[in-house]
Amino acid sequence: MSICKTFVCSILALILLALGSTTTTADEVKRISVSGYELAYVEEGQGEPVIFVHGGLQDYRMWSEQLPKFAAHYRAIAYSRRNNYPNVVSPEGTPDSAADVHGEDLAAFARALGFSKIRVVAHSSGAHAALFFAATHPDMVVSLALNEPPAMGILNGVPNGTDILKEFVGKQAPAREAFKAGDVQRGIPMIVDGIGGPGAYERRSDAHKRMNFDNVASYQADATTKRPRPVFTCDMAKKITAPTLLSNAERSPPVFHLVIDQLERCLPNRERVEIAASSHTVPRENPDAYDQAVLAFMEKH
Repeated sequence: MSICKTFVCSILALILLALGSTTTTADEVKRISVSGYELAYVEEGQGEPVIFVHGGLQDYRMWSEQLPKFAAHYRAIAYSRRNNYPNVVSPEGTPDSAADVHGEDLAAFARALGFSKIRVVAHSSGAHAALFFAATHPDMVVSLALNEPPAMGILNGVPNGTDILKEFVGKQAPAREAFKAGDVQRGIPMIVDGIGGPGAYERRSDAHKRMNFDNVASYQADATTKRPRPVFTCDMAKKITAPTLLSNAERSPPVFHLVIDQLERCLPNRERVEIAASSHTVPRENPDAYDQAVLAFMEKH
């Protein structure tokens, strides 16, 4: 009997050892120095690297539902962008809209981890940064999955583009003034509802709301910075030859649909999908449909 127990225990130990040697979990927050700045990240799984890039008022926790699903096939890595939790944050730091800076950080982050080529899954201002990254470092990109990047510069010269953009920016003006005054309690719900529609903030979980407040510094920096917003153009998009999945949300503001229209026109190798029953924050609002679309795209490319 004791021999049997010992044998069984030995087999179990070998199984656990094997599992431990082929998988990793996203429980541990790691840190790495990138361009003189320390970025926090988590990772899960093994294999080809997929880097997840969050949007505004978010951090690596944005991708908590995605990482386990993608880790079944890839080495899934989510990091917090510059001036976002739990990195060093300051209202005088890097603005969320500095897509060119965040794009170079993405390239440096990938290289610091030892990757010469990566897949990128990105949302909102993170997707804007991914566009700059891919246009500047096209040889580093295996594929892109971009959800509603605020690449408003691509609307220059587009019929009705100026009017639609002015309407969108006008609706965000009260939130911007609140951030400028330091009134984040009022500013965060206003900006979330302004992008996601009335009641979007209240529908968020307590954890998601806490994440928004943890990452307000980069939005405050946006409200006060004198740094020009970088302009992503159609000519820049034409440099991105890697397969690109463009996603829209069914209920997003018209300006995001117009941006995706233009990117679809300018990108040489792209596909497009609309995710139902969601507004702008698609990966959180309809994760099953979003993940299915992105995984199917990545399997194909």
